[in-house]
Amino acid sequence: MFSLEGCKAQSTEFEEIYPPKREFRAVWIATVDNIDWPSSKNLVPDEQRKEFSNLLDFHKRAGMNAVFVQVRAAGDAFYAKSNEPWSEWLTGQQGRRPDPMWDPMEYMINESHRRGLEFHAWLNLNRLVHKSSTSVSSENISRTHPDWILSYDGYKLFNFGIPAVRQFITEIAVNVAKNYDVDGIHFDDYFYPYAVAGQVINDDATFRQYGQGFANKNDWRRNNVDLLVKQIHDALMAVNPRIKFGISPCGVWRNKGNDSEGSKTYGALASYDDLFADSRKWVREGWVDYIAPQVYFSSRFGRVPYKNLVDWWSENCYGRHFYVGLGAYRVGGKEKDTQWQNPTEIPGQVRYSRENEAEGTIFFSSRSLKNNNLGFVDSLRNDLFRYPALVPTMSWKDAIPPLTPKSLKATLLSNGLELFWEKPDPATDGETATYYVIYRFRPDEKPSAYDPRKILGMAFEGEKFVDTTVQSGNKYVYYITAVDRLHNEGRPIGPLKVEVLDQKLQRF
Repeated sequence: MFSLEGCKAQSTEFEEIYPPKREFRAVWIATVDNIDWPSSKNLVPDEQRKEFSNLLDFHKRAGMNAVFVQVRAAGDAFYAKSNEPWSEWLTGQQGRRPDPMWDPMEYMINESHRRGLEFHAWLNLNRLVHKSSTSVSSENISRTHPDWILSYDGYKLFNFGIPAVRQFITEIAVNVAKNYDVDGIHFDDYFYPYAVAGQVINDDATFRQYGQGFANKNDWRRNNVDLLVKQIHDALMAVNPRIKFGISPCGVWRNKGNDSEGSKTYGALASYDDLFADSRKWVREGWVDYIAPQVYFSSRFGRVPYKNLVDWWSENCYGRHFYVGLGAYRVGGKEKDTQWQNPTEIPGQVRYSRENEAEGTIFFSSRSLKNNNLGFVDSLRNDLFRYPALVPTMSWKDAIPPLTPKSLKATLLSNGLELFWEKPDPATDGETATYYVIYRFRPDEKPSAYDPRKILGMAFEGEKFVDTTVQSGNKYVYYITAVDRLHNEGRPIGPLKVEVLDQKLQRF
């Protein structure tokens, strides 16, 4: 009997701890100032496409199953169907069209899905002009709506206290959701700006106009951000309730010294107090599908220990997914905290996140993984992420699995054993398969879906798969399951029992 029920990481029958069958494994790909992609603002489209495809191949080999690509970096766009100008980090000058014309996000989504990677559109929601910007288009909102902006430390930022601003940002997110086949919409930690000595947020006039009923400006600012997050959540639900919406806030919500319900962290910058972002409220109210706090601290950092923050968020995610944002960029760097010189730090953080029921991890950023400082990516590829993992399901969005594939058959090719089958009929929600999981067992093994080590591979394009590892004289047992867009896994077709003989295939 092939068991799918529960698909837990631990099998009590064999008293063996399996690698996780489901785990979110993702990486941020930053475009601002050409941090990760494209490597230069002067590349032609062919070079940009090649770079991005190679980047996906690298992250797929490292074990990732999702990417977060920054498609709005600073009042700009890395996609064609936008009312904001083209990004200078894509074309060399803000507002200049790609030549020859193409739609980067459409390409990036297709390439990601072909590899079985979720694509989350990462939108910076507060910047209109970045410090490193060298060109500002006449179409930039800071030029067309100067009444909407705040100037702060060399940046031009949205003034969230203005209702029209919140509506404009919501329309940016909705536009992406309507026009592109994204798996999610994602925001980072930039709401109100990080404090800089000598700088003041000049929103007094806005507070006088819209702050009635609030005793102080801080509460009003937090409410502005709350209104924006809820408005975007509601708008995305109306457009496509299966699109995931999540935020990666500053790691600390509140320090325990300021709030008894805060984390065991001391004197750290906190999103609630310093950025006016009540990140815990968003998960408590169900306005986000996941929270991915930036826990960019080592396990031995005294004021903000990694484990303390993970423990706190595990207890304060209110049934939504909790992904740990990991500071991969710090590994091997010139950090005051010497723990980042320890090659086991990031692997240890991944292990601790698993032990404390986080649904996965997201690494900042792509370039840090490519550099593989202290070999930590080797630890992912060869150990922690050695076996595939399905993306965790979100039952509040979709809990109906697809039906079983039909008519499983096999034929022997010169390069291996080809399995082929037919799509399942639509399930009660109208969905059929988005991809398939292929399991292989020995004849003497009890088939089970608990153990991801038995996943031979996944088929993301069509109803076929070639097992290139078969050997003559051996017997194999195959099962195949269908998985839908939100990663619900259905019952398997199988067993298909075959013996590989010289030049032929035999059922047994």
